[in-house]
Amino acid sequence: MREISFDTETTGLNPLDGDRLVEIGGVELINFIPTGRTCHLYVNPQRDMPEEAFRIHGLSAEFLSDKPLFADVADEFLEFVGDSRLVIHNAPFDMGFINMELGRCNKPKISNTQVLDTLKLARRKFPTGSVSLDALCSRFGVDNTKRVYHGALLDAELLAEVYLELNGGKQKNLGLMPDDEALDLNALNDEPKMRIAAKQRPAPLPSVLSEQEIEEHAKFLAGMKSDPAWNKYLK
Repeated sequence: MREISFDTETTGLNPLDGDRLVEIGGVELINFIPTGRTCHLYVNPQRDMPEEAFRIHGLSAEFLSDKPLFADVADEFLEFVGDSRLVIHNAPFDMGFINMELGRCNKPKISNTQVLDTLKLARRKFPTGSVSLDALCSRFGVDNTKRVYHGALLDAELLAEVYLELNGGKQKNLGLMPDDEALDLNALNDEPKMRIAAKQRPAPLPSVLSEQEIEEHAKFLAGMKSDPAWNKYLK
């Protein structure tokens, strides 16, 4: 299974307000493990860099001024992604910018069905506490000390490690479950899941209780006012 751990950096928070994409980072994963193949692109936003954004990622307008436009690297980006799933932390943010840039150069937009949001996955796994990328790195022991600034490729690499941990770590399933029976993350949505009944033993295990213990327990239950649920297990 091929996936792309993915992140972007931008000039701000809202593409509808004129903010633009400035950096793309992607890490190829095969069965949750990085292959070493990456995609890292800087993009000229054709605008100034707000101080707030510069403090986050350290990319100045001067540094980006000689970088290609998104239209010039769009095909390279789309070829790298292909039909693989994009694994993104807070996917609506990144996909808003990516699809805006794709629309600007008349390229097909990427459907939400091709995207997995690890923020949503982490919130399901850890309903309380922070699930930011830094918080998850701390929780899983992922070294993020190099993250002085946010960087698209560095964050994609960190996310790849976090994503692996969210799916059971390097010993995923402990070898007890074949790949085709593992959790289907394509089905991650808000709909209730159908649970598969556990397989029953062909013959019940023998009781570990002695006859005397069973008799004493039966006398104890007989003294209770209501009919306790234990009675049905003594038959």
